[in-house]
Amino acid sequence: MSTTVVQPQNLPIRTTPILISFLMAGFIGLFNETALNMALGDLIQVFNVSSPTVQWLTTGYLLTLGILVPVSGLLMQWFNTRELFIFSLVFSIIGTTIAALAPSFSVLLLARVIQAIGTGLLLPLMFNTVLLIFPVHKRGATMGLMGLVIMFAPAIGPTISGLIIEHLNWHWIFWVCLPFFTLSLLSGIIYMQNVSTITKPKIDVLSIILSTLGFGGIVYGFSSAGENGWGSTIVMSTIAVGLIALALFSLRQLKMNKPMIDLKILKYPMFTLGLLAVFLTFMVILSSMILLPLYLQAGLGLAAFSAGLVLLPGGVFNGLMSPVTGRLFDKYGPRWLVLPGFIIMIVMLWLLSNVTTETSIIRVIFMHSLLMLGVSMVMMPAQTNGLNQLPKNLYPDGTALMNTLQQVSGAIGTSVAITIMSASQSTYMKSVTNPSDPSKVGASLTAGVQDAFIFGLIIAIIGLMISFFIKSTRVKEL
Repeated sequence: MSTTVVQPQNLPIRTTPILISFLMAGFIGLFNETALNMALGDLIQVFNVSSPTVQWLTTGYLLTLGILVPVSGLLMQWFNTRELFIFSLVFSIIGTTIAALAPSFSVLLLARVIQAIGTGLLLPLMFNTVLLIFPVHKRGATMGLMGLVIMFAPAIGPTISGLIIEHLNWHWIFWVCLPFFTLSLLSGIIYMQNVSTITKPKIDVLSIILSTLGFGGIVYGFSSAGENGWGSTIVMSTIAVGLIALALFSLRQLKMNKPMIDLKILKYPMFTLGLLAVFLTFMVILSSMILLPLYLQAGLGLAAFSAGLVLLPGGVFNGLMSPVTGRLFDKYGPRWLVLPGFIIMIVMLWLLSNVTTETSIIRVIFMHSLLMLGVSMVMMPAQTNGLNQLPKNLYPDGTALMNTLQQVSGAIGTSVAITIMSASQSTYMKSVTNPSDPSKVGASLTAGVQDAFIFGLIIAIIGLMISFFIKSTRVKEL
């Protein structure tokens, strides 16, 4: 039997300090997610591990998020806002400290998992809290600020970490993050308020197991496809187990009176369309984030730090545009942002599918920046509009499912893009007369990147078709 504990609502909610606490913690948490990517080459040498092994620092992080985020909706009904915020920051601080001191690869991997627990608790909590403390007519601008954090932090991660590695060592990537996490925790302790209602629903262990096997299996299967190949037994079996577990999980949720994730949220059409738009856009983002650095380094011959600088303007532009698109969403609704956003993405992905080893860096910066403009016009408006249609009691379920599927779409987009790139690269090398010629390596990778961007182009076209059905949701405040 569930117990309802009503949170004290008589105190005025201090929205600005709460939002600042979340934005600070979210920024440094998501910066941490991509900052280590530039150090992977050094870590292979330092810990004497293989390239597939070192990728577990990223795969393990994504896998933890894929397992934990679906459970976040349940956790938000058992623990109050303040408790979950403090838990998330404590995990982030512990993980970051262990990572900074890590004497071995296994310890560093453990630290990354602990860090991911902190991020996995924080992101759904941040979205859910914003939906609760801001009225509908202000959510676009607020979600825009969150978009600035969510898109800007991962974008500058590789550039700043490249600078750190050039002058210090990989340990300092974590030491730099630690004071910001500590400051976020202190801010949360002082300013964070409880804004949710605790219902303490019954915990269904089987649902948690099926969710873990389902989302975890799919994320792991797709994430490991790049290194093991699609024909690998481990890849096919984990994806199959994931799909079966996910189907059983969905059936169980539909039959339960108090499900772990209430799938009735999918009956709200604008939420479902927003979910699909975000899912497809995140596939484009993550696939582009792995293809462009490879192209810049192998195709154009840039150093890692220089490649990071080339991608920095697009990331900054995306972050700065997110608050603007948020305000435009509040004024005009989603359709006239999402629809042209997908059109811009389609045009830029088409241009990126025609890059060569002679393409100028300025042109790459231009194409990447406009691609990120299209992304900013789709992501937060589609997400906010979809969540706006849900009643308040379904906010935790909506934010949990949306954040979970972003992890899944990221894993799928990345693995499919890498697979297409590798296959096209192999085909190209078979057609050249002298495969041992070093100049052909860059040309072959560029050919692979071209085909992989066509995959992104197809995804964006599907998104454009969906955008025609998106309309504004104006719900009544409860």
